[in-house]
Amino acid sequence: MLITSNEISVEVNGQKYTLPEGSTLGDVLKISRAPYIADTAIVILEETAEKRMEIITEYAINTPKGEFRIELKNRESPSGKLWAEHFKEYEGKPVHWASPEALAFGPFEADIKPSHEVKSFEAFDVLFGAGGFDPSNTHLIFSRKRHTAEYGAPNDSAFAEVVTGRKILFRLSREDSILNIKPIIEWEQLAKKTSTTDLSTPLENGNGIFTYLEAELSRNSPIGAEQFYALTREGALTVDVFTSSFISDDSLKEEPVPYENFEPRNEGTISIRTVGYGTGRTYISKEELPSSLVHSVVGHVTKGLELIKLAKVGQKISVESIPPQIVLLGHSFEEINPVLSSIGIELVKAGYTGKDAVIVSHDPSTTLEILGEAKVTAYAVSKAKRIEIELYPDKAPKSVEFFRHSLGLKTKTVGKLPVYMIYDNTYLFKTEKETVKYKEILPENTPMNKILAGEIGITNQAAKRMGTIGVKLVDDDLFGPTGEKFSSTNLIGRIIEPSKLKDIEEGDAIYISEVF
Repeated sequence: MLITSNEISVEVNGQKYTLPEGSTLGDVLKISRAPYIADTAIVILEETAEKRMEIITEYAINTPKGEFRIELKNRESPSGKLWAEHFKEYEGKPVHWASPEALAFGPFEADIKPSHEVKSFEAFDVLFGAGGFDPSNTHLIFSRKRHTAEYGAPNDSAFAEVVTGRKILFRLSREDSILNIKPIIEWEQLAKKTSTTDLSTPLENGNGIFTYLEAELSRNSPIGAEQFYALTREGALTVDVFTSSFISDDSLKEEPVPYENFEPRNEGTISIRTVGYGTGRTYISKEELPSSLVHSVVGHVTKGLELIKLAKVGQKISVESIPPQIVLLGHSFEEINPVLSSIGIELVKAGYTGKDAVIVSHDPSTTLEILGEAKVTAYAVSKAKRIEIELYPDKAPKSVEFFRHSLGLKTKTVGKLPVYMIYDNTYLFKTEKETVKYKEILPENTPMNKILAGEIGITNQAAKRMGTIGVKLVDDDLFGPTGEKFSSTNLIGRIIEPSKLKDIEEGDAIYISEVF
């Protein structure tokens, strides 16, 4: 690419672009159309990719049994140079032989000078060896334990050491092979790096820019993946905690998720805590961490690790999930049928099927299970039973949290609310979901002089029916929406069209969607 004196070259998510000198982040986003959500963090690295490659000493080797990493002992040795220049050629090489002492991938041809000496090797040494002392029969050998052997290794012998994932070496057999090899950037050596949300930031020649992370979700964790979809519903996650080992988003903390998937938490692993303090918190690992019986692995970051390493507490990170979520709730059969057909999913209609049908639940309930079965049964109700509401989280944060949790609105866009009593223009509701953790609902945003028709109230702990949800179709200056005194009532929001309740009967259920 020819660059003139008044132009600069930058990389955006690995793609090169040429811009006029003096261009900003906002300019390159317009030109590149890179994935990006407004006000999320963007990472800028000053060094070019070529400069970063020069300092690489660590490599991730991925196999069917998992990933392990090696670190070069001497990059300038003949074997170190051979590895650095040709490591991509070893991708796809199978395990040719394995013994208790070592295993070898290959064969392949390499420019080495085999030695006939018997050499000593430490556990987890990495070396080249020539079978029959023939360079065209070279193997990549990994020592499993301390031993001596005559491998036809060059005089510089071991050029690297396995530093993480060592257990993987003992699981590999002749059915396995090297899937891919990726160099790991030594981030601490990068002199200038920044994470910013300021699109007026000027760019310099050679900048590397990262705007989003790509998350590939695991088929082994369909429920956990669905929680991750809910977490990133708006296209981004929030950095609530930043440590040297991980970042976490606490938005769905206390929302329970079952344990589904036991895996090592390598760099970029996405996991959700399933029990104990921080249940529901989503973590992304920044380094290799051991597998955990309280962290269910739901996916892996496949692009944009730079954002995980450099984003600041309080910043948001743009996210694209693979595969994309299948969103059915709140839509009509006519809206979703062509979408499902285009990806080979059979739609079975259930419940109400009139022209004004709105989908309120489906089976399977998760995207990954729908894709796996290539079929989904969607249950719908008439549009009249779908109620849109506006909530008051600023005025009644604890009560709104209770309401959202009780109806599942923190992870879904539609929640079910059964009607258990109707009297004198008053509608009372009891949630299906148990809310054991809410042992008390303290008074907040209690009405002063009058409640308005359509306002939603929750009975607080000042009355026996704590947790009851109610709505009135008329204004009232004596009692709250649940029929309780004002002091026993917390106002949490309002129904957009209260008149929709007029045709609802006891024993029915309404379906709630929140309007923002």
